[in-house]
Amino acid sequence: MAESFAFEIAGKVLEKLGSAAYETISLAWGVREEFEKLKLTLAAIRAVVLDAEQQRARSLELSLWLQRFKDACYHVEDLIDEFEIEALRRQVLKRGSTVRKVRHFFSGSNPLAFRFRMGYKIKKANEMLKEIAAEKAKFHLTEKHETNVIHRERETYSFVKTSSVIGRDEAKQHLINLLMNPTDGEDIPVLPIVGIGGIGKTTLAQLVFNEESVKSHFELRIWVCVTEDFDIKQLMIKIIKSATGMNCKDMNKEELHKVLQDCLNGKRFFMVLDDVWNEDKKKWSELKDLLCGGAQGSKIIVTTRIRKVATITGTIPPYDLEHLSYENCLSLFLKLAFKEGEEKQHDNLVRIGEGIVQKCKGVALAVKTLGSLLCSTRVQHDWELVRDSELWKLKQEENDILPALKLSYDHLPWYLKQCFAFCSVFPKDFEFSHLLLISLWMANGFLQSPYENEEPEDIGNRYMQELLSRSFFQQVDDDLLFPTLKMHDLVHDLALSVAQNEVNSCNHYSTGNVRHLWFDLSKQDASQLPNNLRCLQSLFLLNEDGKADSESLVAEVISRSKHLRVLHLANCSLEQLPNNIRYLKQLRCLNLGNNGNIKRLANSICNLQSLQTLSLGGCWGIEELPKDIRYLISLRSLMVTTKQTRLQENRISCLTSLRTLIFSECENLEKLFEDIQNLTALRELFIVECNNLVSLPQGLNYLTALEILVIFNCEKLDLTMEELELEKKEDGSLRKLAIGGVPKLESLPQWILLGSAKTLQRLTIGELENLSMLPTWFQHLTSLQTLEIGDCPKLSFLPEGLQHLTALKRLHIGECQKLSKRCIKETGEDWPKIAHVPDFYCDETDDK
Repeated sequence: MAESFAFEIAGKVLEKLGSAAYETISLAWGVREEFEKLKLTLAAIRAVVLDAEQQRARSLELSLWLQRFKDACYHVEDLIDEFEIEALRRQVLKRGSTVRKVRHFFSGSNPLAFRFRMGYKIKKANEMLKEIAAEKAKFHLTEKHETNVIHRERETYSFVKTSSVIGRDEAKQHLINLLMNPTDGEDIPVLPIVGIGGIGKTTLAQLVFNEESVKSHFELRIWVCVTEDFDIKQLMIKIIKSATGMNCKDMNKEELHKVLQDCLNGKRFFMVLDDVWNEDKKKWSELKDLLCGGAQGSKIIVTTRIRKVATITGTIPPYDLEHLSYENCLSLFLKLAFKEGEEKQHDNLVRIGEGIVQKCKGVALAVKTLGSLLCSTRVQHDWELVRDSELWKLKQEENDILPALKLSYDHLPWYLKQCFAFCSVFPKDFEFSHLLLISLWMANGFLQSPYENEEPEDIGNRYMQELLSRSFFQQVDDDLLFPTLKMHDLVHDLALSVAQNEVNSCNHYSTGNVRHLWFDLSKQDASQLPNNLRCLQSLFLLNEDGKADSESLVAEVISRSKHLRVLHLANCSLEQLPNNIRYLKQLRCLNLGNNGNIKRLANSICNLQSLQTLSLGGCWGIEELPKDIRYLISLRSLMVTTKQTRLQENRISCLTSLRTLIFSECENLEKLFEDIQNLTALRELFIVECNNLVSLPQGLNYLTALEILVIFNCEKLDLTMEELELEKKEDGSLRKLAIGGVPKLESLPQWILLGSAKTLQRLTIGELENLSMLPTWFQHLTSLQTLEIGDCPKLSFLPEGLQHLTALKRLHIGECQKLSKRCIKETGEDWPKIAHVPDFYCDETDDK
């Protein structure tokens, strides 16, 4: 089932070669004729590649030919990159005030030498492609074009909530009754839920976990995604984090045990251990012994696909989750494929849908995936393509990838296939943030847009929302700071199967040229690194336990991987970066997160003009940023953690390409740099856990491109200072704003909000202990779609005019006792102001 992606990669290279930018480059460097030869040969081979991909399973020789062509396309892409890097180098040369000094810093080749060197490389690439083209004749291939993609007629920016679950009411009530039943004895009752992959075990557990009666019955609720690796220490860390929010990853087992006992001591808790695979009874007994400190009446639910796991863990007979009935499957499918009531206008499609649902055999994930796929098209032929696909005829074992998932994947546009397949590099159940994923796609050149001047971050967000809407991703947390996603393990299996020639994820080894590698030194020995790393583009190296010499290993990998675009070294116990990192001219994403012993970055890192993302989050030891950081002219995202009281103002404010700037856990930082207004392209600003920060710079009000502003847990920050009350601008662009954990704040800052009254779509306020009212001008936020208010104990009423905010679709209120009483449905004094909001939740009411 593995995909070659040769057709897609060749198309991307041809698109670049045919662009106006490369027309200019080819003329400037005198390589136009060679570029034209490249385009013609690439196009001739690509014309027959679709036929070759369909036939390659029958011929090893054809499969190898396709691999050679794909490698050649990557090689040409690397050549194209060299021209881009040279252009960036020349921009830097122009920037330097002392040209001689800058030239010495970048000591690169002169233009004449570069022209001759690149001319020779392009000539050799042409010769290689000609050889590949000459061989295609013996395979008797025919020209074919893509025909099976269902194109989206409209973009979707939302996903189906658990409220859309159908057919599990009886199962939910049965489990709730078991949880509420009193129990005798000291042993904690454990109820296993057993069923095949994708049938809805996790969804059922979530429904029970979030039920109001369950919330009120248990003092503590804990959710843990277990995964295949049943590591006791990691499970303790996860349990503590779910219960308390504490991150205890640096503690040893004895310390973790004490924290866990303190956490559970005397409390009636409910715990869900989701997706358990462990069949080792000793390990299970060890974990259960650690959970014995809770009060009488504590309960545990375990979800698993494996009957033996249920036998080992369960003290109550397992609950066997049955397939959804055909009627419930059809209801779920129609709810996803159509808007409410729309199916009545399409009897022909409903009949086809009935046939599709029958083939899903009661598996909820299959129904959900195909319903999400078809929601965008009303073309009968598109629906018939799904119903009549040959994939349904494949022999299917219980743990095989569902044909429905592969079918939905086959109907993705090629650019989404590549992005999806890349995600197989993550381990199963890995939770990834929007920012991380988009930066990785961007670094690997996956983001292509038909629209001129569309920002890469916007393209990436569009791709992500598309995969989310088609159920390839699941939303874990909609947090405004760092919303997170994950892949269902069956979907992850699918991603691995289509990307296995290029990705090494954990213990899944590839036989081809590895391009994306996840390597965890706490689980794998350095000797297990693949031998062939010359094509490596992404490296994720982890060494949390500090078992290996990370620095020498990184240096070795860099020496063998000249084309790295992503270097992810978070949690690697590094003290410094190897010197040879300066040779990674194509490096676009560098993550050094949680390497607390790094004190400074070598200035040679500023030689990386292609670098787009630099993450220093959790690098508390950093004393200063490199003095020549201004030469990182492509840098779009910077995350900083520091214990310093001040930042070098001229070192960040000169990074004028920045789109995202994050200050996280800068506990001693008292002031941001004043000339922040120089960052005219900045779109996202996060200031989180900067407890000594006392004020924001005036220039903040001049960032007219700013779309997201998050200020959280800044205890000394004063947002009401008069000097920030600047002239009232009406050209603001703020779309999302979150303010919380700012005890001094008594009223929302007018200087932030009024300028973006027409653009603000989401407002989150929380942990504001002195906020007593929302301003009267709140009614002017005419574009507001989501309002979230949490833990504001003095807030006692909603402002007048809220009923006029017709765009408001979601209102959630939590831990605001006074306000919650006024918002009770029908009877609350403030209910008339919010009765029009379709998605309303208040923790003091039963209505959701």
